[in-house]
Amino acid sequence: MSSHRHASSERSLLLPFEPIRQDGPPRRDQRDLMERPFFSLSKSRRVTPILYRSGGVEVEVHAVPEHGMASIWDADILIWAGSQLVDAANAGLPTSRYFRFTPYQLLTSVGRGTGKQQYDLLKRALTRLQSTAVSTTIRNGPQWRRHRFSWINEWEERMLASGRCEGMEFVLPDWFYRGVFDHSLVLTIDPAYFQLRGGIERWLYRVARKHAGRQPRGWAFQFRHLHAKSGSLARPSDFALDLRRIVARQPLPGYALNIERDATGAEMLRFWPASPVDKVAAVLRSIGRSGANHIGRSGASLSADQAHGSQPTLWDQTRNGDRKESKGESNFRKASDALWKTSPDRGHPPTARGRKE
Repeated sequence: MSSHRHASSERSLLLPFEPIRQDGPPRRDQRDLMERPFFSLSKSRRVTPILYRSGGVEVEVHAVPEHGMASIWDADILIWAGSQLVDAANAGLPTSRYFRFTPYQLLTSVGRGTGKQQYDLLKRALTRLQSTAVSTTIRNGPQWRRHRFSWINEWEERMLASGRCEGMEFVLPDWFYRGVFDHSLVLTIDPAYFQLRGGIERWLYRVARKHAGRQPRGWAFQFRHLHAKSGSLARPSDFALDLRRIVARQPLPGYALNIERDATGAEMLRFWPASPVDKVAAVLRSIGRSGANHIGRSGASLSADQAHGSQPTLWDQTRNGDRKESKGESNFRKASDALWKTSPDRGHPPTARGRKE
């Protein structure tokens, strides 16, 4: 391993932090990142900036055309890093923004493979995180207007003389690092989150966890509000179609979804903490009210996950169409079958109708 460090490198001023052993996937995410549009929701390359303003909060995210914007799958690296820091601090161990780790440690923690392809995709994800420029007014003091940073300040491979990669290093931005240690800004997440393949459903889970939490009645947003909060490039009508398909599938671990209308007649999405059986009941309601079991592409030109050109990600592209069921969806299917067996007059279960994705 080379011990050379450029004088300008931030790593020369910091002590390295080496990951600790964790039981299972990382479990902690930052509230600020869960409810605002900081990442692309598409597996395709996005270069169009995100420009979000709501009340006194502003978020701007800009991408380099060569690499594209950091995606919500790339953000798994940040969730892993934040979880590592919190666990280390809870154990009384020193922490640092300067991470030193092996690709195997990171990839296995977030449910990825460990072959050469996944290693190459990890390097591309780190490059997108470094090249994506963020500007926000969130968590600024009274004298400061906005904070500008990249998700990773710098990163490097550590190579042996033989050319084999011995490890990797990166430095987190101070904005992210400070947020990790503010307990009011950190929430636990379900490990099944990492099995969610769609960008919108990943983002919706984070919104549900942030706003609904463990409140029995959960939380509801108008479709147009969710579209604005997501930063999606999809047309509002296509985004709404994606929401309806997600409600028909109920993929979010620990949360059920239902479509309602407010006093003005505008469509709203409600999410609340729920068991697999409760999620089956939500499907039945959606079928009775809107025929959601027949929702397909419906001629929409682009879904929210398709509104961009191609960009490799840490997830296998083939998994998006023919993906294996997550543990949560498997439990949901079992509960659905059981409920339909006890209620034969309800017709056929939605899981047996051949959903279109």
